[in-house]
Amino acid sequence: MPASRSDALVLFGATGDLAEKMTFPALYAMVKRGTLNVPVIGVAHPNWSLERLHKRVTASITRSGGIDDPRAFRRFLSLFRYVSGDYNDPATYAAIKRALGRARRPAHYLAIPPALFPTVVRGLGAASLGRNARVIVEKPFGRDLTSARQLNRVAHSVFPENAIFRIDHFLAKEAIMNILYFRFANSFLESFWNHHYVASVQITLAEAFGVNGRGAFYETAGCLRDVVQNHLFQIVALLAMEPPASREAAAMHAEKTKVFRAMRPLAPGDVVRGQYHGYREEKAVAKNSDVETFCALRLFINSRRWQGVPWYLRSGKYLAATATEVLVALKPPSWQLFPDARLAAGPANYLRFRLSPDSAIALAARVKMAGKIFAGEQRELYLSAERPGQEAPYERLLTAAMNGDTALFTREDAVEAAWAVVAPVLNNHRRVFPYRRRGWGPKAAGAILAPGASWHNPSSRHRVGAGARAEGA
Repeated sequence: MPASRSDALVLFGATGDLAEKMTFPALYAMVKRGTLNVPVIGVAHPNWSLERLHKRVTASITRSGGIDDPRAFRRFLSLFRYVSGDYNDPATYAAIKRALGRARRPAHYLAIPPALFPTVVRGLGAASLGRNARVIVEKPFGRDLTSARQLNRVAHSVFPENAIFRIDHFLAKEAIMNILYFRFANSFLESFWNHHYVASVQITLAEAFGVNGRGAFYETAGCLRDVVQNHLFQIVALLAMEPPASREAAAMHAEKTKVFRAMRPLAPGDVVRGQYHGYREEKAVAKNSDVETFCALRLFINSRRWQGVPWYLRSGKYLAATATEVLVALKPPSWQLFPDARLAAGPANYLRFRLSPDSAIALAARVKMAGKIFAGEQRELYLSAERPGQEAPYERLLTAAMNGDTALFTREDAVEAAWAVVAPVLNNHRRVFPYRRRGWGPKAAGAILAPGASWHNPSSRHRVGAGARAEGA
């Protein structure tokens, strides 16, 4: 039986940065598409009037792309109500209940600091606002295995698991969803998608900027917690999972969780941490900070399909480009009919998923060069996957949560299994290696690679090398 659609959205943190930068533009897009027509109750501590909230919403939409549909925008503003109050005060939740009016299936979106999650969830429970309701929670969901379990216990004291929506906005990106489709919609891939043919898998999420004023947050998180344990692990799960029994959310979640549980827990020698020059001069950063702004790790998945295949994950601030790519390197041909195919510099055949800033899939294959000698070069077959008018991640996620669709969210057992993998190195590690800005992180990151291997550095350009191009993948 399909889940009932939420008949109101309660937005905690309505005056905060997340609401201004992400939530309001997503809700406006939903109104334009006709997928949002229920009350939106903004909740925050400042004693604002509804008129002042409207000004904040207007400024947000103006900055994010402009008011391109005045009629829809007027309709959007008409949905808002505002409740001012302390999250610790029962009177705040009583006011929310009054503002909800006849709504009986609200979705509570916690766009607030993680430290406030338990307070708000308990407040909702005490006011009976969790009945027939949903809760949407932003990452990070805990900062280690123990805190994640504690948060799960608090959430489950009010909401059942199928009513808890843990946001990882990476899962709603079109390019990430395309990984899942490409894997299971193409028959040719399965024949070599295993340890017999795959030499290694690299995933790089690079950012050419620093912490951008978020030094206080980064001091409590660091790159491993902020990016690797969630975003990059989710990409690994999509690449490594077995075919689910169906497209139902439960089947998808079950296979992804199996991947996390099959990951070998990290050891200190599997991880290299770095910190860009100047990080300690950022606002709210300790002068002797050992927090990493770069993290590279080597991961193994103990499954029949992936036994012995190293997975190399890397992310960092102030790197040479802003781009995210996956490189699945294949082993060279076992039959040496053409020696140059085995001895050529660089990786053998590979499959490359470009996830940002543009979306594409490339397959590298060797072709013979003109002339009588049997010698070749590697070229890419490049398929662009860009589409105009795609839903932005937050629009897609909030629409799904309002509809009760859990497929794009993370489940309790998956969250805890992922934390278990990184638990041994959260506090047991070497000090950070300093690295210069606009490079590719500390040289020490190369030490975790197999002998003779090197990191694949994504560029800001669309393509790597020459090759045939097929548009509209």
